[in-house]
Parts: sequence; C-alpha cells; structure tokens
Amino acid sequence: MKIVFTGGGTGGHIYPGLAVADELKILAAGSEQTDLVKAGLEQEGLFQTRSPEIFWIGNRSGMDRKIVESFTGSDGSHTISCFYGIPSGKLRRYFSLRNILDLFKIFFGFIAAFFILLRLRPAVLFSKGGFVSVPPCLAAKLLGIPVYTHECDFTPGLATRINSRVAHTVLVSYKDTARYFSAGKNVVVTGNPVRPVFYSADAAAGRKFLGLPEQKSADEKPVLLVIGGSLGAHQINTLVEENLDWLCSRFIVVHQTGAHAADCAYKAADYHRYSFIYAEMPHVIAAADIVLSRAGANALWECAVLGKPMVLVPLCGSGTRGDQVDNAAYFSLNDAALSLVGADADAEHLKQALDVFSACETRSAYGNAARSLVGNDKPAQVIAGLLLKAGNE
Repeated sequence: MKIVFTGGGTGGHIYPGLAVADELKILAAGSEQTDLVKAGLEQEGLFQTRSPEIFWIGNRSGMDRKIVESFTGSDGSHTISCFYGIPSGKLRRYFSLRNILDLFKIFFGFIAAFFILLRLRPAVLFSKGGFVSVPPCLAAKLLGIPVYTHECDFTPGLATRINSRVAHTVLVSYKDTARYFSAGKNVVVTGNPVRPVFYSADAAAGRKFLGLPEQKSADEKPVLLVIGGSLGAHQINTLVEENLDWLCSRFIVVHQTGAHAADCAYKAADYHRYSFIYAEMPHVIAAADIVLSRAGANALWECAVLGKPMVLVPLCGSGTRGDQVDNAAYFSLNDAALSLVGADADAEHLKQALDVFSACETRSAYGNAARSLVGNDKPAQVIAGLLLKAGNE
C-alpha cells in the first residue's frame, strides 16, 4: 500500500504529519493492539497489514526536504520512503504583484503533483496543510485518489478551505471547528497530532537537561518556560528581556529565543537561555510549571497534553489571518490559559498574568483544564488508523 503525505512551508505543517506517518508504521506492524482496538480497527484485519510505503510532496525550496528526509521514526528507521519537491505559491489576501508570479508556481506545482501521483497511484493522500498542499489535493481529486485533509487551528486557513472542497474527509482538532465547513461535508474530530514522546515525557529528564536537581525542592521557584517557535518570537523575546530582573526574582526562567535572536548580555543563575530545543523539548515542557508562548496550534497542543498552565501572546495584526488569536481565545474561554492580545502584551499585563499563577492550586486548575480540552486519545494514532482503513477499502 502506498500513502502520500503533503504539506509544508513551516515546521507546523510538517512535524504533525511526520507524527502520523510514524504511527502508521506502528499500527501497520501491529505493535500496539490495545490502541488499535480504540481506533476501531480490530475488525479490519489490520494487525497483519504490511507496513505501507509513505511518500511526501512538499515545497521544493525551504526547509521541507531537510526536515522530512532527516526524520526517523520510533523504530529508528527513516519513515518517509521518498520526498518530492514541487513549486509552491501563496495566495495573499491583499494586492501584490507577487500573486501573479505565484499563480504560475501553483499551476506548475499542480502539473508536477499530477504526474507524481499518476506514477505512484497511492491508495490515499493526506494533507497537513500549507499552500504547497493545494496542488496535490486538486491533482488527487482529478485522479480519483481519496483526500484526507487536517486542520490544526481552531479556525481553518485558506489552504484547508480549498482542500476541503475536494476532500473525502476533513479532520479537525476541535469540535467547534466543524461549523466552518458545509453541512454535507464529512468532518471528523481527531485532535492535533503531536510526537509520541509527549505522552511519555519525563520531568526529571527535563530538569537534568536544564542543569536542575532531578527532584524539585519545597522552596524552589517555579520554572517559567518561554517559547516562540523554532525561529523565535521577537515580541516575546523583547518582553522577557526587558523584564528579566522581575522574572528571575520570581521564577527560574528557561528561554528558547529562536536561532536568529540577538545576543543578550543578561547573566543570572536563574536564567537559562537556548537558541532552540528539539529532542529534549517534551521533557523540558514536562519540567516547567508555567509556559509563556505564542498560540500556534502545535505548541498549544503539546503543552496541553502535558497539562501546563499557559500565558499566551498570540501573533496578531495585518501579517496574520488571526488564527493564533482564535486559538488563544478558545483556551482562555475554557480557563486553560491566560491571553495577552495586541496592546495588552506589555510588561504590566505580563506581570499580572504570571502573578495569577503564583499559587500552585491555580496552576494545577489551569493545567487540568488544558489537559481536558485535548482529551486522552492520541490524535496521530487516530488519524493513522483512519488512513489505514481508507487505504484498505
């Protein structure tokens, strides 16, 4: 069986798809029969399914190829059999001459995707989003290949809206997201896939990585983890660096700045600065008491799986469609996070929000609310099960 994945442009459209691909291998090998039963596959004869060949169609420029080809699954092997790069354009919501050029890129991306899919003839195509996914989804529809597309944000982006028109099934992270699609569309709530390691993250391992004692003492300050994505978040970095004296007087501050952040001369025993954390990040989040973060879908879900109270500074303004604001609002309305939006993302409001979490009981209440929002199922496993079932029909 062949299954093609598509998506890219950012790590947020790639890493969740790789988590699904990893689970596909696990489910097909029948190594987690209990979870297969939960996925409703016990009667599908999939315990003995041969491991599928998984291919990926992504952007021929940028980070897509490097991330996909370097990924190794739970068994230590390369999960993706082959990566195919295609031209990728973007449809902007404002006038730009670049839209004209990108229309040509989208057209040639469609032609390239059509012939790739014609040659592979996969049983199903799974889209994780981003504009690179639109041409393969359209080509798959033309070739009669079932399309499954996943939306990680609370509100669907333009790429997902386009892909949903040709999709057999739309997969969403939140129940309320279903209302954004037409009544006749087959919409399944799966949650947002994250790497399996987040479900077994070890706080002691995270503390060891940070150079902290493996066991937290009674008088130790709470650990505040600051994250802004792999490239960092200038707004959050500035907010933190301008208030480090106050922050370090109350917290052990762990700050992931992003690879391109400017150097900071501040030195303190309770300030731990990293440009980027990847392999150890699940354990570091597990070790944190509070998380200060953007409101990207993947970061939200990873922190919620680990039951962490969050202070969110969503990306907003003319350069974004407002998806992070919507994500943050959903968690805030459900008492799973506090949000600082727009003009409220200043020093005074940050201090007020963090003071709310000074009490352990409050942190626990918000963390439990976050965990309840994402549930106990493993979305990557649920989606992998749906794809295996579709591929065997």
